[in-house]
Amino acid sequence: MLLTVEELTKEYTTRFGGRKVQALRGVNFSVEAGEFVAVMGESGSGKTTLLTLLAALERPTDGRILLNGEDMAAIPNRALSAFRRGKLGFVFQDCNLLDTLSLRENIVFPLVLAGKSRAEMESRLLPLTGRLGITPLLEKFPYEVSGGERQRAAAARALITEPMLLLADEPTGALDSGSAAELLGMLDECNAEGQTAVMVTHSLDAASHASRVLFLRDGRIADEALRGGQSRTEFYPQLAARLTALQQGGARLA
Repeated sequence: MLLTVEELTKEYTTRFGGRKVQALRGVNFSVEAGEFVAVMGESGSGKTTLLTLLAALERPTDGRILLNGEDMAAIPNRALSAFRRGKLGFVFQDCNLLDTLSLRENIVFPLVLAGKSRAEMESRLLPLTGRLGITPLLEKFPYEVSGGERQRAAAARALITEPMLLLADEPTGALDSGSAAELLGMLDECNAEGQTAVMVTHSLDAASHASRVLFLRDGRIADEALRGGQSRTEFYPQLAARLTALQQGGARLA
């Protein structure tokens, strides 16, 4: 199993009054290599907290996250940046590109930090940007291209390190329908080539691309749906029905 989450709990203490808030309450799931898993739930359900913990940006209050058998909690703080850079890829809603760098420089930046040679950077860069259709834009700056083009550049930056696990946080949230479809198509292609991915999303359309969808409610996994051999068109109404059931009272569908 590539990713194993065991009894994951995250508790925050409010600034005033010291009240404790449980964002996650004993979450358990696993992800096989090559799976594409989506996580859905209403605001406050724990989706963002879960992704933050999977990204090793925060430590859990209790429980474990194992990536390829390695316990993230056992990684020293001084080694976390190198761990994230080497094994995790990130695609976020706001792209997080640096406006002072060209798209080329943004995309290869993780390889620069890892000390890779210029030859290796180019050998990884051009096939990836060619597939994403942004090679002609590499010398432009983020503010000179469209939102969809920026998001494709962000995806290229996430994938150029050949990560063990790709994490996506609402990757289509700021995109128009055409750009969103292009990005999701790219994620489909990457997954077909063996890339493991976990995506947090509010979008039923985006979630229908996944092979499995987990539904969070009040910090717990309340339901899950397997796509199996269904097409996206067939999977979509099943997801809509399960999400509606959870919103109306949390009943788990068979």
